[in-house]
Amino acid sequence: MTPRVPDRRAELTDAASLRALAHPTRLRLLGLLRERGPQTAALLADVVDEAPGTLSYHLGKLAAVGLIEQADAQGPDRRERWWRATSDLTAWEPADMLDDPERASASTAFQRSIAQVLAAQYGRYLDEAPSLPREWVAAAALGDRTLRLTVDELAALRDELEGLTERWLDVSAAHEPGDPAVEHVTWAHQAYRRPTAP
Repeated sequence: MTPRVPDRRAELTDAASLRALAHPTRLRLLGLLRERGPQTAALLADVVDEAPGTLSYHLGKLAAVGLIEQADAQGPDRRERWWRATSDLTAWEPADMLDDPERASASTAFQRSIAQVLAAQYGRYLDEAPSLPREWVAAAALGDRTLRLTVDELAALRDELEGLTERWLDVSAAHEPGDPAVEHVTWAHQAYRRPTAP
C-alpha cells in the first residue's frame, strides 16, 4: 500500500482569515474545492444553489486570505475563472485566540459557522436516508455521552480521536478513484467541557 501524502494545512492565526471562513457558504465552497478539485463559480452554483455572481464574491474573499487560488483553465472557454484549494485541511488553535478579543470573536464566529454547516449537512443526510441502501444507513453512527474527565484526560481523548482519524484517512487514501463500493463519508466529532448553564 502506498503511504498517504501528508495533508497540506492552512494554519489560521489571524482574525481576518478566521472571519473570511466564518460564513457557511464560504466553508461549503472551500470543502467542495477540496473534495472535487478545480471548479468555476458556475459549476459550484449547481451544487450550492446560489447565483454564480454571489459565489464569485465569496470565492474572492477566500482567495484574499490565501485559502484558494486561481487554477489553470480546465475547459475550452479560457474566459472562465477556475479556482482550487491551496490546502487539504484548515487548522487553528482556539485557545491561542483567547488573549486577543478580536481573534477570539473571529474564532467563535468561525466555529459557529462550522456547526451550522455540519448541522445542515446532517439534515440533508436525514432527508436522503430513506432512499439510501439499507446497509449504508445501518453502518452510520450517531451518539453522545457525558463523561467525567480531567483536563488532561480530555486532551488525551482528543489525541486518541486524532490518531483514529489518521488511521482511517490512510484507509480512505488507499481506495482507487472510481471504486463503486466507495462513497464520501463525513466524520465529525466533538469533545468539550459542557457549559454550566442548562
